[in-house]
Amino acid sequence: MNDALGEPQSVLVLGGTSEIALETVMALPRNRIRRVVLAGRPSTARDEAVAALTSAGILGVTAVDFDARNTTDHAAFVNEIFDAGDIDVTLLAFGILGNQDEAEADADLAVDIATTNYTGAVSVGLRVAQRLKKQGHGSLVVFSSVAGDRARRSNFIYGSTKAGLDAFAQGLGDALHGSGAHVLVVRPGMVRTKMSAGLKEAPMTTDANVVAAIVVGALRKGKETVYAPGPLRYVMAGLKSLPRPIFRKLPS
Repeated sequence: MNDALGEPQSVLVLGGTSEIALETVMALPRNRIRRVVLAGRPSTARDEAVAALTSAGILGVTAVDFDARNTTDHAAFVNEIFDAGDIDVTLLAFGILGNQDEAEADADLAVDIATTNYTGAVSVGLRVAQRLKKQGHGSLVVFSSVAGDRARRSNFIYGSTKAGLDAFAQGLGDALHGSGAHVLVVRPGMVRTKMSAGLKEAPMTTDANVVAAIVVGALRKGKETVYAPGPLRYVMAGLKSLPRPIFRKLPS
């Protein structure tokens, strides 16, 4: 559980190669952390992530196999992680952007995006929440997106999965209220990562380390939702209020 100074000692990263999640781990007090579990499919990137965190002086970094789409294994996976010791912070950070045009043309691709981003998140998220409630403490950080605030023509398949994830995470936070466990919903705008490489930058595009600092600050304050960067809250409020005919005319 959190140490005497209120800092987390153990972190589970669901999506162990997520650049934003890894920056978040780095932004936590490194000398307080005693266990980090990077969960994801085996890859060179996962191995490099373990090495990078270890080189940064973070103790107890390990990697375990996890597939968001393989929901039948999620119960056993979560129980194994929590049976080995309490988890103070869980970062639910997996997801795929996909290609909108290709997914519109091939429904199987759209289903794969939805299965990973939403169904997989619901499956593992509920199971993590059950264990957090049982242990009586801990935070689940769910990385949503401003794309879920109002889906655009250019990315409505991805945006719809984030809209569903966001609603799920908000409700899950309400369900855990009073249990000692806590859900933080993070809504980043465009972030410079490998996922966004090659895409035209949107206004207020930021970097992964900036998002990480916002997440750590929000955890310390016990916030339930946060935009990254913060002013996006007002931008999205304006966009959500636009009449649909006008919204359709906005640049993609």
